[in-house]
Amino acid sequence: MYLDEKNQWRQPESVPEGRRLTNREEKIVLSSIAIFVVAMLIAPIGGATVIQAILAAAGF
Repeated sequence: MYLDEKNQWRQPESVPEGRRLTNREEKIVLSSIAIFVVAMLIAPIGGATVIQAILAAAGF
């Protein structure tokens, strides 16, 4: 750990608050996250089905 022997600690400057999302923007962000999560669960199933169809069409 660092020991400040000279006692030169300064209080950090206050950081101005950033811009907040509006209710509409928040709903859009949350719905897009929900769509992506659902897509992450469904896409592997669909991908496996497409691969099986290609293999079946090729005769393997």
